[in-house]
Amino acid sequence: MSVQERKQRERAERERLIVATARELAEQQGWDAVTTRRLAERIEYSQPVLYSHFRGKREIIGAVALQGATEMAAVMRAATAAVDGPRERVAALARAYLDFAERNPAVYDAIFQLDGGLAYAQEDTPEPLKDAFAALLECLGEVAGDDVDPGLFTEVFWASVHGVATLTRSGRLPPEYTELRVELLVDRLAIVLARPSEWSRQ
Repeated sequence: MSVQERKQRERAERERLIVATARELAEQQGWDAVTTRRLAERIEYSQPVLYSHFRGKREIIGAVALQGATEMAAVMRAATAAVDGPRERVAALARAYLDFAERNPAVYDAIFQLDGGLAYAQEDTPEPLKDAFAALLECLGEVAGDDVDPGLFTEVFWASVHGVATLTRSGRLPPEYTELRVELLVDRLAIVLARPSEWSRQ
């Protein structure tokens, strides 16, 4: 391994450590606790070293968001691949989404609530964000219906589960009824717009 290759690998390892530490701290104490000073102390690097990787907290949030989006896409695809039938896949998708949001609140905030300097719904949207939406679309596109744009249907469904996730977490919705909300979402929203012939075969 050349000196240059070793330096590149060491830099990548430092960057992964910074992101992992920021994520851990945010999950434990919230994003307000994540400062460059505290991160530098935890990873035992100087703040200038940290700034050589990220210009500030905003970029760190963005890095956590991209990592989280990649993980969320994998979780959703695994959940939908494990079941058969359109209705079962949509229900599994919703449950996987809500479970990810509940288990990773700081990461979920980085993706959807905080300013990480990332472009959304634009040509220059980073690939992990596009892929997370694609993971939704792959499942929901098959039930959108012939006269409904699959992308728009996916956006509406996504907005619905996002609302359930954020309202439940904030205490506006009682968590004990989450499964009933999933069932209502699947049975009412999805079935109304779905191709009846596909659903009737289940």
